[in-house]
Amino acid sequence: MKQTIQETIDSRKMNFYEISQYVGKNPELGHEEYLACEALTKELRENGFNVTVGTCGLETAFEAVYDSGKPGPKIAFMAEYDALPELGHACGHNLIGTTAVAAGVGLSQALSETGGTVYVYGTPAEETRGGKVTMADNGVFDHLDVAMMVHPYDRHEESGSSLAMDAIQFDFHGKAAHAAASPHEGINALDAVIQTFNSINALREHMTSDVRIHGIIAEGGQAANIVPNFARAQFYVRAATRAGLDPVLEKVKNCAKGAALATGAKLETSFYEFSYDDMNTNKTLSTIYKDNTIELGIAKEEIHPKQGGGSLDMGNVSQVVPSIHPYVKITDEGVACHTHGFQEAAMSEQGLEGLLLGAKSMALTGYDILTNADLLRQIKKEFAEWTLHQA
Repeated sequence: MKQTIQETIDSRKMNFYEISQYVGKNPELGHEEYLACEALTKELRENGFNVTVGTCGLETAFEAVYDSGKPGPKIAFMAEYDALPELGHACGHNLIGTTAVAAGVGLSQALSETGGTVYVYGTPAEETRGGKVTMADNGVFDHLDVAMMVHPYDRHEESGSSLAMDAIQFDFHGKAAHAAASPHEGINALDAVIQTFNSINALREHMTSDVRIHGIIAEGGQAANIVPNFARAQFYVRAATRAGLDPVLEKVKNCAKGAALATGAKLETSFYEFSYDDMNTNKTLSTIYKDNTIELGIAKEEIHPKQGGGSLDMGNVSQVVPSIHPYVKITDEGVACHTHGFQEAAMSEQGLEGLLLGAKSMALTGYDILTNADLLRQIKKEFAEWTLHQA
């Protein structure tokens, strides 16, 4: 049956290539991925999936279900398909979405033998207001046994951790005045922003090494001879875990509060993007995936431990269901994500090879879980122990 799964994916590889190319040539920003959503769901419907679009009120989210009608595990593959401003699919989401579809189509061919259910979830806007956050918060994934996705990269990497992240915004309201004639009548909102940056920089000395704080001045005034009556700062605040991030965020908030108090400006605090939790990789599930990747021809020494410190909304999924987020090589090492070079790689023949490898590895992993109850028990035992440790 594993051979059948692979042959099914290979038999439709030109379909998958054309879909990934179409999505790549028509980049759409988060929550605007109408063309991508239509292309991915069309392929799923043609392969027997029952598709519902608009999950949790998100117009470009979807749930696709292939139900055997027999009891068994519930296996999910996560699709992403949003692009970056100006750079298009420089994070390879045109591949990620199609890889999930291909894995779902491949694994569905085994269900008449194994029982169980395969899901493909379309999760928009990973780069900003991640759809997985909304879907996880609304219990969409609570019924699943496992969830998987594969991300393109410049080398093969195991699923690992990611940083928990909050996107916080500080709006300072001051009082305009002529900066030369009557500066004493004004309250400088930009000074409050600058003081916030200075206080955060002083705070860094007292943070653990996993903490990352980086920000911009989004608005800082209109003219040099006018005391700015409004200024805005936006920060990403990250740490290894949600538990570690929460107290750091409070300290960052206090920096802004102190700046407001010092300058006399009024402060409004908000979140300009959704908060992402840290990725909890299920090691048992990750090992199964890695073993299947090796069986598909990738040498063990070519698969590296996860490195880097980004944030992703798959972290929120991993808090509620055993999950993995491994990486598949589609270009030479040193070609970083979110660059023109990586965008070109995501549209290349090597990108297609990575798509097929990731799809087969996930589908075969799903098959192992469908046919080996001991593996699923180990996965659930590990997740239960992790959950208990978080309490």
